[in-house]
Amino acid sequence: MKATLAAPEIVTRKGKPVSVIIPIKDYEELLERAQDAEYAAWLKRARRKPLRYRSLEDYLERSTPTRHCRTCSYVG
Repeated sequence: MKATLAAPEIVTRKGKPVSVIIPIKDYEELLERAQDAEYAAWLKRARRKPLRYRSLEDYLERSTPTRHCRTCSYVG
């Protein structure tokens, strides 16, 4: 069964809108826009922070190997 809606269908409960039925393509576009906006906000916050660099030697010196789990000897 294939039905296309010309406009969103609003579902009401006790006379108040509670949900909207929209075509899946519209829903996917909304999700993509929301994700793009979330990423843009994250990027804007990240750009406010000053960049900090350290040498590879310093990183390797300060990082310590951690065990994968308590029962095995894998170090990664």
